[in-house]
Amino acid sequence: MLSTSSISPVRPDYWNEACEHLIKRDRILRKLIPAYGDECIQPCHTPFATLSRIIVGQQISLALGRSLWMRLTDACGGVPTAHCMLSYDEDTLRELGLSRRKAQYILELARHCAGPGIDASRWAHMEDAAIVAELCAIRGVGRWTAEMFLIFNLRRPNILPLDDAALLRAISHHYFSGEPVSRFEAREVAQAWAPWRTVASWYLWRSMDAAAVEY
Repeated sequence: MLSTSSISPVRPDYWNEACEHLIKRDRILRKLIPAYGDECIQPCHTPFATLSRIIVGQQISLALGRSLWMRLTDACGGVPTAHCMLSYDEDTLRELGLSRRKAQYILELARHCAGPGIDASRWAHMEDAAIVAELCAIRGVGRWTAEMFLIFNLRRPNILPLDDAALLRAISHHYFSGEPVSRFEAREVAQAWAPWRTVASWYLWRSMDAAAVEY
């Protein structure tokens, strides 16, 4: 069963080292990182809340994703829990604005998290790929969702979510003068970021829209 507590330092212990590396290696990040001062990836919610927030935001605008998440938060009287979500049925979640498919995904995730299906305590000792595979076995969780979870909940330092449209837009804006970029081109740019690709991605998201880092 997933814990309902959230224990995270405000600033990951690798963040300063990562910023120093990125400032030395990347001309764009050399300007972006100082622009956001002491800002960094925020303390995470519970695994259920983070995954739910990511699912809610799948394939919609950041503004709409934020609005829908606030409705779920209001409905639960705080950060949604698996048990709270299971007190609603699919039709009720649809009345809150979720599509039928997303309502089904949230309820499926809640059943996994409220029961013995997921043991989040193991993840701290697992490789990124193994966690992605485990999460992708849950209906509604694909590779993008799993990678965003690695970034915003587990705060793994070297994740590059190439399926994320917002990240590709940020790379296009900063490195290609707004021209569309392929996954191959994005990966080439990101070579200089390793082993801190999570941190680089965070600053690029933040430079475009603060809502992009609200998971």
